[in-house]
Amino acid sequence: MVDFKQEIANIISKVVEIDAKELKEYIEIPKDVKNGDYAFPCFRLAKELKKAPPAIAEELKEKIQINKELIEKIEIVGGYLNFYISTIKLTGEVLNEIAKQPKYGANEIGKGKNIVIDYSAPNIAKPFHIGHLRSTVIGAALYNIYKYLGYNVTGINHLGDYGTQFGKLIEGYRLWGDEYDIDKSPIEELTKIYIRINQLCKEDENVLQACRDNFKKLEDGDEYCVSLWTKFRELSLKEFQKVYDLLGSKFDSWNGEAFYSDKMPEVISILEKTGKLIESQGARIVDLEDKGINTPCIIEKTNGSTTYATRDLAAILYRARNYDFDKALYVTSYEQVLHFKQVFEVAKLLGLDEKYTKGLEHVPFGMVLLPTGKMSTREGNIVKLEDLLEEAISRAKEIIEQKNPSLPNKDEISKKVGIGAVIFNDLANSRVKDEIFDWNQILNFQGETGPYIQYTYVRTQSLLEKTGNVEIEDVRAELLQDIYSQNIVKLLYNFTDILEQVTEKNEPSILSRYLIDLSKAYSAFYNENKIMVEDTEMKNSRIYLTYAVGKVLKTGANLLGIEMPDKM
Repeated sequence: MVDFKQEIANIISKVVEIDAKELKEYIEIPKDVKNGDYAFPCFRLAKELKKAPPAIAEELKEKIQINKELIEKIEIVGGYLNFYISTIKLTGEVLNEIAKQPKYGANEIGKGKNIVIDYSAPNIAKPFHIGHLRSTVIGAALYNIYKYLGYNVTGINHLGDYGTQFGKLIEGYRLWGDEYDIDKSPIEELTKIYIRINQLCKEDENVLQACRDNFKKLEDGDEYCVSLWTKFRELSLKEFQKVYDLLGSKFDSWNGEAFYSDKMPEVISILEKTGKLIESQGARIVDLEDKGINTPCIIEKTNGSTTYATRDLAAILYRARNYDFDKALYVTSYEQVLHFKQVFEVAKLLGLDEKYTKGLEHVPFGMVLLPTGKMSTREGNIVKLEDLLEEAISRAKEIIEQKNPSLPNKDEISKKVGIGAVIFNDLANSRVKDEIFDWNQILNFQGETGPYIQYTYVRTQSLLEKTGNVEIEDVRAELLQDIYSQNIVKLLYNFTDILEQVTEKNEPSILSRYLIDLSKAYSAFYNENKIMVEDTEMKNSRIYLTYAVGKVLKTGANLLGIEMPDKM
């Protein structure tokens, strides 16, 4: 398919003798469609050419040679050179590409590049709650999109399966294990033990010390502690898998914090040799004040046990060696911004190639809030994710029962709509914003929601079912020149660019916003253009455009982790 940005950069490059690759980076899509399809801001050349931007624009317009088959005209607005693409050429290019490419929008931009994405990472023996939803679905969307663009992607569920909390759980189980049936309800029962032992730790310093000692024993391979830890982990993973099955989540690695327990001594040894690992109040730290970070990074606690940071550093070493990553993304809440600043700075002391330390990126996200601002359930302030997803499916089924009571496969469709609604709500806005979880909004079939996109897709499939398939040979690009058709064509053309933007900013909401825009554009097209007309060529062209919209909506939704129903 013609890369119009590149074509424009090529023709400008011939006049100003600046590399076309550099010029392409400057080309913009105007916010107002009246200003053309692409704009070149001439102020970018003002310093080099020593002229005012409007004068540069005039000169460029006079000198550049355009291919009328690709570009209809050029206009000047201030210091901008505005290019109007041939709509017939654009329409033909887009629809032909959709016809011949099974994976429309995919490309090889990531060929030969390795991406590691660390996401989800719930804590063993604790409820898998709504706070983990964001990491799980943001990470999964990034995983899918990077992979679609040709990157070699490794998804890692860095489980919280280590740390002082296990020392507490082991102590609680030793004291009261026979009172709880952890095989029947593992997470609930372990949570009760954890709450109870925490309370006792506040009352009795000796119990707290025993918990700390248990974790040190676990690190040292004590048989009793390791066997209990193994049991807690296996039972927890079995419970977590229920949620992952509902969300359709998959991972390439389940190596949690414990996996790095035998790899931390090397980290400590390397840091010792740098002379940066110093003692402070009985603990061992790396002082980062000279790097503008006022809080030191604790590597070893006073009793010799390791920290979350030590395990992350061991993970960086391991992942660099085993995955040779170009980027390593950490999808966690913005509450961990300081932690990752510290870890990434200390990682520079590990003797790794600069490629790896430059590739470390924290992908932070905001909190999940209810409309009232605060979460609360009968269990405290935790909303369990499995309960929430089951509730979404149940509510979706109620709505479907009201709207289409005779619909077959209601259970399967309710699952796609309910889960899709929850995922889309999470990915609809910039990830750094706090997410408002409002049932009335999430399951709205009319608003900017997951069900709205699914409903638009179902509308395209319903039409295609009535009319049958249309081959690309039966499409006439010149019959799709009205504004409603062209709005769709331009959006379809931009699909690859949208996916690339997602990976540049690690921001799935760019794709979510795009799918809403495409759904709205199709609704306007559907309302304004009668499709079942007597003119066979017009009808076939509009049906094929409908097919193209359905294909891209489904592809985009699947990349976000949302399944599309064929009926609703």
